[in-house]
Amino acid sequence: MMRCPIHRLSAALIFLSAILYGAVASFTTNVARAAEAVTRTPHVALILPLSSPSFSRHADAVRQGFVAAAKMAGGNVPPIRIYSVNEDTLNVLTIYEQAIESGAQIVVGPLTRNGVAALAASTLVTVPTLALNTLEPHLPQPARMYLFGLNIEPEARQIAQFAFHDGRRNAFVVSDGTPLGKRMRQAFLEEFARLGGITVAEFGFGADQASLSKLRQASNLGVADMVFLALDFARARTVRPYLGNILALYATSQVNAGSADALAAHDLNQVRFVDMPWLLQPDHPAVMVYPRPQFGDAIDIDRLYALGIDAFRIGLELLRLNRDPALDGVTGRIRLTRDQQFVRELTAAQYVDGKTVILGETR
Repeated sequence: MMRCPIHRLSAALIFLSAILYGAVASFTTNVARAAEAVTRTPHVALILPLSSPSFSRHADAVRQGFVAAAKMAGGNVPPIRIYSVNEDTLNVLTIYEQAIESGAQIVVGPLTRNGVAALAASTLVTVPTLALNTLEPHLPQPARMYLFGLNIEPEARQIAQFAFHDGRRNAFVVSDGTPLGKRMRQAFLEEFARLGGITVAEFGFGADQASLSKLRQASNLGVADMVFLALDFARARTVRPYLGNILALYATSQVNAGSADALAAHDLNQVRFVDMPWLLQPDHPAVMVYPRPQFGDAIDIDRLYALGIDAFRIGLELLRLNRDPALDGVTGRIRLTRDQQFVRELTAAQYVDGKTVILGETR
């Protein structure tokens, strides 16, 4: 998922929200009356948590990217209506139905995982809907719902493939106890094992000297040929000096700190990782055509802006009833899988002497 603080409800509560929604007749009546007052016009609906104190900044970045892509598309695009929601899943369902009643031909959103789960559990999805997050495996996915997001698990799986194709077969995995770190770790372990690789040892992150010394000793035993760092930039930077220069080092986009100074990048020398072309290849033809707002050091906000660009482009393909959409997107090379998920193939890069070197457009 996206790298922003999304609070999860239990699956039971999400299903309960959908059931309660259907039972509250006054809500439906109000929505119907509101819809009558709005001209029913064919349009593209963008539903984002712009009214959420927690997610409004993230949502606005998606909105900016979406609108920028729409402007680049020219005049042959249906009108766009932006619908603001908050974190309440009942609010998401109400606004979604309002968008449909107002003539939405396609809906892009919701953005939060809880909002996507609540919508999937409802019976409201009657037009193509591009949800900007993922669903838990056990939750239903309506026939007209498609999934597209910045989830970390596909990145970790791509890194496993990247390393295996490089000839790596025996991995050390270093991870921490954060939810994101656990997700990176698990996705890598499963994919590396599926390919035929072996995880020979795992280490929990520790910044104390004893933990770092233990890591240094293990990296010199000769039993592994690679290390996967299921860590963010700061933690990866801490452990990197203790891993030497013999083992191949791999990580996800979490080690890309964007505008970090060259000294910080030097600390991650030889680490290979993947990230979106928007951040790694600003001169790429698929990237440079779009305006680039300045979000400062907030690299995750930059990623969400890029998500908005590609979300618009995918939505347009769905609107055109393209059965096999494939895009050279700013978030990666995008293709549609059989389970109605749009997956991104990312750009491979490596830190070399304080600089980021592209290893190939995609792996």
